[in-house]
Amino acid sequence: MIVSTDAMFKHAYGKYAVGAYNINNAEQAMGLFQGCKDSNAPFIVQISKGARSYTDKRMLEAILRAANEIFPDVVFAVHLDHGDEPSCMDCIKSGFYTSVMIDASHAPFDQNVEITKRVVDAAHAKKIAVEAELGQLGGVEEDISVSQDKAHLTDPAQVEEFVKKTGCDSLACAIGTSHGAYKFTGSQGLHFEVIEEIARRLPKFPLVMHGSSSVPFDEVRRINYFGGKLREDAKGVDEKQLTIAGKKGVTKINIDTDGRLVWCRVHREQFELYPENFDLRPPGKVFMAEYARYIAHKNKVLGSAGQVDDLKKLLKV
Repeated sequence: MIVSTDAMFKHAYGKYAVGAYNINNAEQAMGLFQGCKDSNAPFIVQISKGARSYTDKRMLEAILRAANEIFPDVVFAVHLDHGDEPSCMDCIKSGFYTSVMIDASHAPFDQNVEITKRVVDAAHAKKIAVEAELGQLGGVEEDISVSQDKAHLTDPAQVEEFVKKTGCDSLACAIGTSHGAYKFTGSQGLHFEVIEEIARRLPKFPLVMHGSSSVPFDEVRRINYFGGKLREDAKGVDEKQLTIAGKKGVTKINIDTDGRLVWCRVHREQFELYPENFDLRPPGKVFMAEYARYIAHKNKVLGSAGQVDDLKKLLKV
């Protein structure tokens, strides 16, 4: 069942975070939906600009429509991840997305406000929610590349003015994470003091964490064992910190890199262990099962596992 993020965030606030998972193909969609069904968790399907152009934007929409029929008991939203103004407007026009993210965080504050406000006005006219971003994460995600010296944390002193002027429905905050597999070194972690101050200034307002993959060391190790060359110091967000964030006003946590690592690990292992195989389906089936298992685990970490029945009461379905 496709729903708005508004009800999800209202239900989750201060208790847990909703997992927002990026997909690019049918195998990822099937694993994601199965994992969320198994863990009885609401979730957000994220489609990026790159995913929309990987095959054709209509292909992913068709896959999700089919998944909605195959898994009638799951509760999910469909979200455009890291959209620019043209892609946001295209998704709003399509009528399929329940929320879009406008990422104008690279622009000066006033310009970010102007761009975001235009998207908000168009989206709200069709009852579509808008996520905006203030502050900027470092790292690389598809066509977005921000060097660490250009990245900066969200300034809590700006959030009230930004939300008031734009009318956005949720706010992505830079609190120390970054995109990609190499987020932290040493004992670095999340700046909870920033989240706490933002939540104080914006009580009950949904906050979002990007770049929140945990980059499990075992996945990196297994990938490298079977021929990969990922850096051994790859390190993501400690899962304990994700759990804490969900209780401090972060209602949406974005996870993309971990799904790619599972895909890479499964296929490297399968091709090495079964060199005689030339059929894409056996490794695809293994991946779907492994990804479903990973998703169910991550939902438990976020606290969203087991929340669907109570959320449905709020939705009155």
